[in-house]
Amino acid sequence: MTPPAAVSLTPIAGPVLPDRTSPVPLWAQVSADIRRRVAEGAFDTGFPGEIALTEQYDVSRHTIREALRVLRHEGLLRSERGRGTTIEQNSYSQNLGTLYSLFRTIEDQGVSQRSEVRRLNTTTNASVAANLQRAANDELVVLERIRFAGDEPLAVDTAWLPKDVAAALLKVDFTRGGLYDALASACGVRPDAGQERVTAQTAPAHVADILHLPADVALLYIERTALAGDVPVEWRETYIRGDRFSFEAEWRPGVSTITPMTDTNN
Repeated sequence: MTPPAAVSLTPIAGPVLPDRTSPVPLWAQVSADIRRRVAEGAFDTGFPGEIALTEQYDVSRHTIREALRVLRHEGLLRSERGRGTTIEQNSYSQNLGTLYSLFRTIEDQGVSQRSEVRRLNTTTNASVAANLQRAANDELVVLERIRFAGDEPLAVDTAWLPKDVAAALLKVDFTRGGLYDALASACGVRPDAGQERVTAQTAPAHVADILHLPADVALLYIERTALAGDVPVEWRETYIRGDRFSFEAEWRPGVSTITPMTDTNN
């Protein structure tokens, strides 16, 4: 007789009560524990209300409200009239080693995207021009956007391109379209290679405000140089929510190198 399949009896851990002797505020301890429980699947059948959470954590309702406010600002929770509080599950991933478009990455994962254009004009910027191997006073086209995935702001994105390459972009509507598609159709240029560096940084205050995040949260900061036929045609910096975006890579046996990071502020 075939024995029945084994069933995991490991329970999902319940709430961890906040430590009242800790210098960490009670609301911060509660929000951190709710994050843990969300990751462990504790609320897959529904998220509890404020009164239930107050009883679970043995804290005041004010403490619970502050913890939930922070989690809503982080995008982990969503509160809607008539539906209560639900867990926001959307996240996006991108393979390393490809010249990707954030527009395509989001659309390909079944989520509508749009952009709010904050700036589209010409400018000069000596440090950006150097990244593009241009003279310091060369005119550049600058495109600054807030990138939305569904209804949620996902990234703040600023791209600079040489004006003699990208002047036609000044007439493009970037509310829905991607930069590289527009660059190909309007300017006849298609980036085919590039370099990118990804680091974690504390969000600048104005970026945190735009992305509806606490001021001290860490974001992914991406610096990119895109090339077309070995010629730099774009330098870009992007602040993107680390809780909503990740990079993936495949690896095989081989030689790997570690390169010391230089201080670009000097």
